[in-house]
Amino acid sequence: MKDTNCAYCMEGTLVDAFGIKICELETSKVYLFKEQSHPGRVIVAHKKHVSEITELTAQERAAYMEDINKVAQAVHQLFHPDKVNYGAYGDTGHHLHFHLVPKYKDQYEWGGTFAMNPAEKTLTETEYADMVEKYREVLMK
Repeated sequence: MKDTNCAYCMEGTLVDAFGIKICELETSKVYLFKEQSHPGRVIVAHKKHVSEITELTAQERAAYMEDINKVAQAVHQLFHPDKVNYGAYGDTGHHLHFHLVPKYKDQYEWGGTFAMNPAEKTLTETEYADMVEKYREVLMK
């Protein structure tokens, strides 16, 4: 099932407002979050339009967690954070997705909850393209 009002279901202009598609994995689509106050921040959205992780079968849930783990490994490999924060909110956008947010000791928002969209740092088109390519090289092996 797709929701025509859902950015992750419809892609294109809706998701383009906040993300750049990196690739598709077994059960998910991976997006670079355009707001890069946390360098390397990404979103891992499930391919199915479900609101809650409880709506997935045990097998779907396990496969989705494997995708999230694969992306987290890429975050660690490429950006070497001290910690990756995982956020799955969706109060208003009812499509299961996780934000993977690299964080560093004594840097921006360390020790607290990350802001959903602090609107503090964007990149040039070249910088976005370079970051997307780095992710693809690691995730598409």
